Amino acid sequence: MQFQLPPDTPRGPLTRFAPAPTGYLHLGHAASAVWVWGVARALGGTVLLRIEDHDRGRSRREYEQAILEDLEWLGLEPDLGLPSEYRGGSSEYRQSDRAAVYERELARLTGAGLVFSCDCSRRRLRESGTDMPNVETRYDGRCRHRGLAPESGRGVRVRMEPGEEQFVDLRLGVQTQTPVEQCGDLLIRDRLGQWTYQFAVTVDDWEEGVNLVVRGEDLLESTGRQLRLARLLGRPSGPRFLHHPLIMSPSGAKLSKANRDTGVRELRVAGVSPEEVLGAAAAATGLLVEPATIAAEDLGALFKV
Repeated sequence: MQFQLPPDTPRGPLTRFAPAPTGYLHLGHAASAVWVWGVARALGGTVLLRIEDHDRGRSRREYEQAILEDLEWLGLEPDLGLPSEYRGGSSEYRQSDRAAVYERELARLTGAGLVFSCDCSRRRLRESGTDMPNVETRYDGRCRHRGLAPESGRGVRVRMEPGEEQFVDLRLGVQTQTPVEQCGDLLIRDRLGQWTYQFAVTVDDWEEGVNLVVRGEDLLESTGRQLRLARLLGRPSGPRFLHHPLIMSPSGAKLSKANRDTGVRELRVAGVSPEEVLGAAAAATGLLVEPATIAAEDLGALFKV
């Protein structure tokens, strides 16, 4: 079985695989890697390995090293952000090494009058939000006009004005989202001084030249706000997106690091081969009719150009 890429998919793209070192890789990460490397190789593109350790409270260097080991075992070699670079010390693709870049982009937004300080806690946001299941808690704008000075213990939000964001997902088709209704004013730095995922990934994709984002459907709802934020930062046109299916656990939830679902390291210890892991991941996301062995260098064959 092959996935048919739309004719307007950019050729020779720069895409990225961007794990967070908050746990070990599981089969869901392997599936995402299959799509990232497969699409890139089918299109003659470049894969960048980015370590997204913006969450300093949960990120661990031992998890980063385990991620590098698992990718090498699977045969998934990036073109940029090489494992040797990460092991050698600082890297331009590790988020915790990019504080100066994020400070610069925050200053850009501040100079344009697009941000404000916020002292709302997560508890307050939960209490002020909806109790409906599977519905994102929307920031209600409480601090937008309070004029709080930026200081320790206060977050930073960027103003999300009304209006739709429309984009074409290369698998799901035309998508329309309204960020202000989904999330409200977007948090870009939390009350602990940590950069948020939404901000860091938007800055990184622009500065690093990523023009095709291949990632799981769980991040589909983030796309509109990231496109809006990228435009506020000055990016004239955003990257293209392809959101792939997720592997679900028997309970119906997506696989989780916290639950140690189908860990790659556990599969290695059990004697499963890299080709079997990649084949199982490909089958679980609809790229193969049934599990079969497939080597990393053959992933491009799963995608028809």
